[in-house]
Amino acid sequence: MRKFFNVFNRHNTWLLFALYCAISFLFIKLQNDDALSKAKNGGIEFTALITDKLLSYGYLLNLKQENDRLMQVNTDLLARVINLDAAVTDEKNIRKIVADSTVNASNFIMARVVSRRFSDRENILLIDAGWKKGVRKDMTVLTPQGLVGRVTTVSENYARVMPVIHTDFKVCVVSDTSSSLGVLAWSGGREFIAQMEHVPISSRLKVNEGVLTSDFSTFAVRGIPVGRVVRITPDKLFYTVDVRLAVDFASLSWVLVAPLKTEPEKAMMTSDNSTEIPLP
Repeated sequence: MRKFFNVFNRHNTWLLFALYCAISFLFIKLQNDDALSKAKNGGIEFTALITDKLLSYGYLLNLKQENDRLMQVNTDLLARVINLDAAVTDEKNIRKIVADSTVNASNFIMARVVSRRFSDRENILLIDAGWKKGVRKDMTVLTPQGLVGRVTTVSENYARVMPVIHTDFKVCVVSDTSSSLGVLAWSGGREFIAQMEHVPISSRLKVNEGVLTSDFSTFAVRGIPVGRVVRITPDKLFYTVDVRLAVDFASLSWVLVAPLKTEPEKAMMTSDNSTEIPLP
């Protein structure tokens, strides 16, 4: 073994030269070999695949960022469209109320219905006008179509309204043809039907007569449309009268608040402890 290493040390230069030559001849031989060609092609394809995947991942990352940006833009545009549509709708409703010839809206406070409590007996509306705009308790709330209700509670910027379709709501009414008097009330259930109570059996009330607020009302000015008689059923002393309400509460969005009805002299004269007023 020692002799082998001695020979290798003495002739290592020639031995390495021979090894290099053999490796060179081997590579020259392999230049035309299919295996080497396949290995080269496989390496090229693998490199191309890796490069393509990296580019794809980069593209997907950029695409996600672009999609997020476009989604934010679409969200902003949608919000603007919704706001513009709401503004256009509000403007149409306001113009419709102002243009209605049956109501002088210049003396009224215009408000939007912003909330409603649904119930089969105690509906409540909330409007976006309070004492800062001049709304006071017991003011009449209406639309050009008819009576909505009365203000019951007022805050700085909002007011609560008890509508006609509340079981505690009452208003004195009169029919427009036979001048039959009664009290309008709502017994619950259907939102579009109320009852005209205390109409005597001797009344000449007819179906399809209009019903308006009367002078007897303690809060509403006279002549506000309330509805129309749709059914009359006789009882022992009084009629049972169904009135189809003039206001569609299911689609109510804008209302008018009438100035407070103040008749202190009338209130004093109708009270039990009233005193005689001297003539001028």
